[in-house]
Amino acid sequence: MADGSSLTSGEVVMSFYGDVFRPSGTRSVGRPPLTADDVTDPLDQELLLAWWAEAARVDPGVSGPAATTRLRTPYMIQRALDALSHSRFFTGLADHLLIGALRQVRRYLTDHDIRHRIRQRVLDTLTEDTQLVVAHSLGSVVAYEALHMIGTSSPRALITLGSPLGIRGMIFDRLLPAPQAHVGLWPSGITSWTNIADRGDIVALVKTLAPLFQGALADFAVHNGVKAHDVRPYLTSQETGAAIRAALW
Repeated sequence: MADGSSLTSGEVVMSFYGDVFRPSGTRSVGRPPLTADDVTDPLDQELLLAWWAEAARVDPGVSGPAATTRLRTPYMIQRALDALSHSRFFTGLADHLLIGALRQVRRYLTDHDIRHRIRQRVLDTLTEDTQLVVAHSLGSVVAYEALHMIGTSSPRALITLGSPLGIRGMIFDRLLPAPQAHVGLWPSGITSWTNIADRGDIVALVKTLAPLFQGALADFAVHNGVKAHDVRPYLTSQETGAAIRAALW
């Protein structure tokens, strides 16, 4: 870091759970790519249209869905996919990758077995010596729920990057434990929570989380350029570095 402090490879552990979304004993080679016709689940459609509307709001080059045409038809879904793939946030990203991202969010929130296995992956990486959890995107939802499961033995600091935790209806209201009186519960044992979001990050639709959760949550805005949701500019931002230093030194 800028002040000379550093971490060794042995002090950092990453939790990976991407394989949980892939059924065992199956191969993706030879399968036809996902298309707009495959986006049939209401939650997938709702989140896709929300991303589209937000992309149109923050990117002048993206035309948004007209109020009279927000019908969840294959035509509208294809329009949304086309708009997002040509936005400055998802430039060149194939439709099937966007659809895959939607499905991962939905499957985590609605499939009990997948949710349990993914949270367990995170729990397996945490020890009594863990002082900080840094979580990006859907990982911030996983980390939030996992930290509730270990109670007072949990790490003392949490940093969320590009988090969709605040999206009401689709994500916030589906959290476990469930919000109480429209307020998210604070993970016990966490003494500090820093949330960092790019102003143009369409995945982090709600940029400030402090009004939604109990406790002293600090929100910071950053500018990641065209890679608004990419984890790399988030991790290398001054705000993230300062939060890490405050948690560890």
